[in-house]
Amino acid sequence: MSLDDPDCAPAKPWTGGEADLRTRVIDVLKTVYDPEVPVDIYELGLIYNVDIDPEAKVAVRMTLTSPACPSAEAIPPEVEYKVRGVKGVKDVTVEVVWEPPWKPDMMTDAAKLKLNLL
Repeated sequence: MSLDDPDCAPAKPWTGGEADLRTRVIDVLKTVYDPEVPVDIYELGLIYNVDIDPEAKVAVRMTLTSPACPSAEAIPPEVEYKVRGVKGVKDVTVEVVWEPPWKPDMMTDAAKLKLNLL
């Protein structure tokens, strides 16, 4: 076996652009749901910010519908787990914040439509 053999070669670093990685991270965030609401957390407006540094470390700043949210223990770890699984992501931090407080007007029109609020 030589170093030219693909089974012996080191893994190639991710070379995709930040925009592509950001799109894939947002796509996976759209698979996380609050069990009490039939809308994903991205469309609900619970994701305040997704930062990706040049080393593909992702920082998600998010909130929940309320500090007493029954899913508060489950949603942030699910976000971290799913984002960590996105190809190219090197590390993930999830910060739950309460300011600004979440309001229904933070939802996308698609979410409002699904919840019959439009």
